[in-house]
Amino acid sequence: MNCGVVVFPGSNCDHDVYHILKHVFGLETKWVWHKDRSLKGFDLVVLPGGFSYGDYLRAGAIARFSPIMDAVINYAEGGGRLLGICNGFQVLVESGLLPGALMRNRSQKFICKPVHLRLENHDTPFTLGTQSGAILKIPVAHAEGNYFADPETLKTMNEQGQIVFRYCNPEGTVSEESNPNGSSENIAGIANTRKNVLGMMPHPERCADPLWRDRDGQVIFKSLIKSYYS
Repeated sequence: MNCGVVVFPGSNCDHDVYHILKHVFGLETKWVWHKDRSLKGFDLVVLPGGFSYGDYLRAGAIARFSPIMDAVINYAEGGGRLLGICNGFQVLVESGLLPGALMRNRSQKFICKPVHLRLENHDTPFTLGTQSGAILKIPVAHAEGNYFADPETLKTMNEQGQIVFRYCNPEGTVSEESNPNGSSENIAGIANTRKNVLGMMPHPERCADPLWRDRDGQVIFKSLIKSYYS
């Protein structure tokens, strides 16, 4: 399984993703520079977290116009597995590969803490390793993670199983109190209609090393490996 980690100016979680893919799971992993124009040969492409181009204008708004993004869009439209984490999620939304928008957190403050997620759809390449309703503990670190979509879009996304993760409490209850940033319907991660593209604000790469106490992020990477070989 060949993996590519896209690096934009300002990316700062790229090495974390690379470490998990290559050193923890032993996958062939290469860097993809933002000025590259090809993703040929990759079975998984990751847009990592960080502050691409300093998050000027809006988070992800400038990165969306990087040369590599034409290849990213073509890769996704061709069915390639594409994972956007935090800033990567923002880039996917800005590029039109995922619906909605990501706004400033309701608190207007940067949030960095562990949160709980309820898995809403296990039938994607990113979630095959568990069942719907499972509770994962994964950290967030963002200032613009407040997901918004209009009511009609949300209705369609619910009907099509595009909402993959929701913020919840440790028991799995989705509530206003468990919503860290004000996201519509407590949304923490969504997929496209084909389910080959996933954007999520929490950072699974920060809780996937076997040396760490929290390892729920492994679910995402193990699922992708399982989907590739199944």
